[in-house]
Amino acid sequence: MKLYTSWFSPFARKIALILEHKNIPYEAVDGLARSGHAALRSVNERVEVPVLEDDGLIVVNSSDIAQYLEMQYPDIPVYPTDIGDRVEARALERLSDTLLDAIIVNCSLWSWADRSDSPPEGMMDAAQRDLDTIWERLEQALNRSPSDFSSETPGIVEFSFFPHMSAVRALGFAIDADRYPRVKKWLQAMRALPICRHDLRRTRDFMKTLPASDYERQKIAWRGDRMEWMMVNGFHEWLMGEIKADRVIWPR
Repeated sequence: MKLYTSWFSPFARKIALILEHKNIPYEAVDGLARSGHAALRSVNERVEVPVLEDDGLIVVNSSDIAQYLEMQYPDIPVYPTDIGDRVEARALERLSDTLLDAIIVNCSLWSWADRSDSPPEGMMDAAQRDLDTIWERLEQALNRSPSDFSSETPGIVEFSFFPHMSAVRALGFAIDADRYPRVKKWLQAMRALPICRHDLRRTRDFMKTLPASDYERQKIAWRGDRMEWMMVNGFHEWLMGEIKADRVIWPR
């Protein structure tokens, strides 16, 4: 089994966590380094990760890969068996893959990209506001189903959220322990899991090497939800400036 990945990608990290939780051995191929683009393009014309190759079958998109792994390797499940709980888990997975991803990835640009500017005025405040809506949604889910979304039995919700939530503090955002005590405790418990600790070490090691790597750090790849969040929050002029300055990569 081969996983086209990048320890920089929260979606690729999500799939790596699932594979490691299920004890499925795999070969990791860095597809986002310039030297890996040709290999990645051969399995995904959009040159996006993750992509899973399993016995000749190619699966693209983290949610599709997660579903494939659940059907093909069901012994250690990551989705609930109860249909209602599964619907809730999929809704939370989608929340992480869309809104949370857009906030964290967009606001992280100034921590790794080759830039001399600052975030547009009001962007970080808008991000914290929208993060609070996500924490509220999670707090409600944890209160309703504490046995289904638990670091003691991690599953798709944990593996979707952790790669994003592990960056919250580093980016200057907060999870108010008074307002969202279960979310705070949930994240702390996830950080203690061996596979999550391994994921963090791997990602931190990668980030140390990023400035000297052959990754693209001047032009930013933009897509649907990440662009939508910028537009909805009034940062369209900044985004248009990026387009006019030719600092944008469009997946094809």
